[in-house]
Amino acid sequence: MKWNKKKKSDPTVPTTAMPDIVFMLIFFFMVSSVLRTADGLQVSLPEARKIQKLESRVHVAYIWIAKSGMVSIDGRLVQIPSIRNIMYQKVVADPQLIVSIRADQKVNMEILNKIHKELRESTAVKVNYSTKSAA
Repeated sequence: MKWNKKKKSDPTVPTTAMPDIVFMLIFFFMVSSVLRTADGLQVSLPEARKIQKLESRVHVAYIWIAKSGMVSIDGRLVQIPSIRNIMYQKVVADPQLIVSIRADQKVNMEILNKIHKELRESTAVKVNYSTKSAA
């Protein structure tokens, strides 16, 4: 008696639709992801003729000041008296901290003086002003 041998099926996965699936996933992630551009308020920076860039952004904390007087640190709106506590905690965590002030060109000088006073009280004395190039 002769036995018929059954052919073993080849367990391969069809890959003809693989490029379509890959492109749909890429398209989905491109559409659904959000790019974060800026943390602060909408400000119009003053111009300067000579600009010196910071060497590193690792030890930098940004304070945004709008012309209306609103102040933002790390994307959160804060009151001027609370700057002292926030910056003191940041200086304790990072003693090399540089505070970069991004103030609108039409900000009242009284607000800047109050912020400087709070920064001195919090021992954050390394201060930098952000500007845009005049050229």
